[in-house]
Parts: sequence; C-alpha cells; structure tokens
Amino acid sequence: MIAGLAPLQTARTDQISFLSHPKYQNQLAASQAGCVIVAPAFEALASQGRSVIVTEDPYLYFARLTRLWKQTQQAVQGPRIHPTAVIDPNAWVADDAVVGPLCVVERGAKVGSGSVLKSRVTLSEGCSVGARCILHSGVVVGADGFGFAQHQGQWEKIEQLGAVRIGDDVEIGANTCIDRGALEDTVIDNGVKLDNLIQIGHNVHIGAHTAMAGCVGVAGSARIGAHCTVGGGAVVLGHLTLADHVHISAASVVTRSILQPGQYTGMFPLDSNANWEKNAASLKQLSRLRERIKALESDIQNNKET
Repeated sequence: MIAGLAPLQTARTDQISFLSHPKYQNQLAASQAGCVIVAPAFEALASQGRSVIVTEDPYLYFARLTRLWKQTQQAVQGPRIHPTAVIDPNAWVADDAVVGPLCVVERGAKVGSGSVLKSRVTLSEGCSVGARCILHSGVVVGADGFGFAQHQGQWEKIEQLGAVRIGDDVEIGANTCIDRGALEDTVIDNGVKLDNLIQIGHNVHIGAHTAMAGCVGVAGSARIGAHCTVGGGAVVLGHLTLADHVHISAASVVTRSILQPGQYTGMFPLDSNANWEKNAASLKQLSRLRERIKALESDIQNNKET
C-alpha cells in the first residue's frame, strides 16, 4: 500500500520517490523508498531491493504523479462559490470554476472553465481569466497601473483604461499583482507560471509558457517572449523586449532589450564586504583607466611610427 510521495533522503518503504539528476545518485543507495522513479541508466542501481518505475523523464513523471496523488486524496469539496465571495451580477463565472473565500470578482470580469480562485483573490473590472487557471491567495488582477503626469510639481493621475487578459493553464502565486493596461490590455499568455510576490506593470505582455520566480518585477510596457525564465528577485525595466527562450539569472537587472535567446546574468558576485567594497571602488575607476590605456596605446603607436 502506497502511503505517499517523499524525497529520497526521507522516503519510507511505503512511499514513492524519484531520481531526477545523476548528482543525487549517492542518496539512492541509502534511501528507504519502496519505489523509485528513475531514468533507464539507473534502473539496475535503483532496483536493488525495491520496485522501480523506469521513464525517460523522471522529473516529469513525478510531476504528473503529484497531480494524480492530490486528486486521489482530495478532501470533500465545499461550495463552488464560497458564501463570502463577492461576485458582481455582471461578471461571468464558468459553471465548473471555483471561487474561494473573500474573493471579489468585479463587473464585467470573466473566470474560465475549471479555473480556481483561492481565498482573497481580486479580479477587477473587465479583466478575464482563461480555462484551468489557478490564482493563489491574495492575487490582485487589474489594479491601476502606475501612471501619473507631472504638472507644476504635482502628480496628476492617468486613468488606466485597459484591462488584464490571462490565457489558459496559467498559475499565479500568492500576493502577485498584475496591473491593468493604460490604454491596451496587459496580457499573460497561455501556460505562464508566476511565483509569489511578483509585480507585473501595466501593458506588459508575457509570452506563452514563460516562468518567473518569486519577487520578480516587470516594469510597464515590457514585452517578454515565450518560453523564457526569470530568476527570483530579477527586474526587467520598462519598454524593453526579451526574445523567446531568454533566461535571466536571479537578482539580475535587465536594462536593455535582449533579442537573442540564451542565458543572461547581471549581478555583482557575492564576496566578503571588505573585498566587495574594494571591487566596487575599482569599478568606479574603470572609465578613467580605459582613457589612460587608450592614451598609452596611442603613445606606443606614435613612438613606433617615429
């Protein structure tokens, strides 16, 4: 009888685990797991004294198994629309969608088939969520974008007249905010995965199957391509473009458009504070050093010519 799923280090004889990378194979020998999901190359090693599931992609198999396990363990469902949820009469919620406690679905908003709004989600006026989406607690979709015009030392609000359009199979983590567009809509394409505490500015377009880790900030009117990844704490400045298949390392700051696929990193390496201050001071001198080197090269060239 299978009692659950667990990591290799802690799995018991009645649990299933997985080996997704060769660097963890040392844990396999000591694991008590009753069954392990492995690639063909590790079948012989894993099968010593236990059952194995052999597949070309153990991590993908494990991911699908977690979903199956959750379905079999699902508690008795409460009401589809929680009694504390507030849904405007002019909003539309699919018959099989779930709206959790204290959610607000405003006028003209739409929630697609099979989508789930966890507790305290706000779907603002005119915004839409596609099919099979999951919006975790505290998500706000359609707050006003940060738009102001300066006049005589004061700020005058620019009304945000667009909305937010979220495609199918999107998952949005807790307390993430997606601002409505100023004139056109902010767009989150199919299959996008956003972690907790992400800020998406107005008029941003995020391409299909892009994933962003926690605390990412994307400023207004940036355009992120499809199949991109953005590491935790990274920032993309406004009005920039990232091509498809661009991967941004954690804590990087993207200050220019990236038009070629690849991995990009823009952060100062961690060091002791004393070394960091020395290196930072040296960086401030780079421009001056560059000019001095150019002058020396020019002198050397002149000496050669004479």
